[in-house]
Amino acid sequence: MEPRDFDPRDSRQAWTRLAISLAISTIGSVGFWSFVVALPAVQAEFGASRAEASLPYTLTMVGFAFGGVGMGWLVDRLGLMPPLVIAAFAIAAGFIAAGYAPSLWLFALSQGCLIGLGTSVFFGPILADLSHWFVRRRGLAITICSSGNYLAGTLWPPVLQHFIETSGWRATHIGAGLFCLAAMLPLAWWLRARLPPLAPGAAGQGPQKAAIGVSPGALVVLLSIAGFACCVAMSMPQVHLVAYCADLGYGPARGAEMLSLMLGLGIFSRVASGWLADRIGAVSTLLIGSTAQGAALFLYLWFDTLASLYVISAIFGLFQGGIIPMYTLITREYFPPEKAGATIGFVMMTTLIGMAVGGWLSGWVFDFSGSYRMAFLNGLLWNLLNLSIVGFLMTRRKMTPAMA
Repeated sequence: MEPRDFDPRDSRQAWTRLAISLAISTIGSVGFWSFVVALPAVQAEFGASRAEASLPYTLTMVGFAFGGVGMGWLVDRLGLMPPLVIAAFAIAAGFIAAGYAPSLWLFALSQGCLIGLGTSVFFGPILADLSHWFVRRRGLAITICSSGNYLAGTLWPPVLQHFIETSGWRATHIGAGLFCLAAMLPLAWWLRARLPPLAPGAAGQGPQKAAIGVSPGALVVLLSIAGFACCVAMSMPQVHLVAYCADLGYGPARGAEMLSLMLGLGIFSRVASGWLADRIGAVSTLLIGSTAQGAALFLYLWFDTLASLYVISAIFGLFQGGIIPMYTLITREYFPPEKAGATIGFVMMTTLIGMAVGGWLSGWVFDFSGSYRMAFLNGLLWNLLNLSIVGFLMTRRKMTPAMA
């Protein structure tokens, strides 16, 4: 029995919660990657252009983005379990509805209004909840939990591709929805505990006001623009890699393998980024990751053989894996903990809108130019915008003495 004044932060209970959060995120994040694998089959069945066929992904990201704000607000007020239960039913309903959709528009609405909404819990909201359970190893804990998104991207694409080839994309969607509902509800029950607030003045309690040299409102705006830009860039290979490989004649299965490799290696860089952020700060770590992502996008411009695409996809995964959690860490460091869910949800919303716009924009650039090279160049330019903002924050951080 724990003593009455026992604080579960950084305790075994916190690490157990992290493990369960990672497991449920890995299952629930199937909605983030399912359409990337299904895109060629869905496009062929509905006879759509590449830009039109990218619409379901775009709506999924829009639902993911706006859902993250609402779900973050619920986490702040009700704890994590109620949003998780809502997510389980929404994801199941979305996959089943998508499996029966008679048109691309209904398929896209199922993706955005149900799958996107449900999947949104497994990023900003669940990270905001977990951030309260850690102080000394917050960066490491958040990046481990956020790896559920990439772990899902590693495990799900080959599985989904197999069932799409053997059973069709409709049956695969219905089966995925039923599996998610059965697996997620028990795990949600294990995350029902709520953490008591820290005492005023406790370590890790409040924001480091003005420690980055800009007002809180300006910081939110800058982080939002930076997150949007980096995710427009990031979405190019993540959304279109399977279709790109199909266009080159390598087949969608090779693209699914590359995507799985990319996201699998992204897990390592994501965890390493958390470890690094605990030592040099989230802003510095974000600058390193953004620079490396731009370098990987540059490589896609010049090499398109099968072997080179495997190598570049692996490099891209290693370089960009830790970028998105840094926005969560920066937001968590400089804003009050009682507003963590809503604030992180808003910043994550802009990154996800960037993924949504980027997925569609890359398809549009491809349709307009007839080449994915121009789409990769477009992503590189957005990455440069992100770098300029992060570099500005870095200089402001250096100019302003850190507060105790």
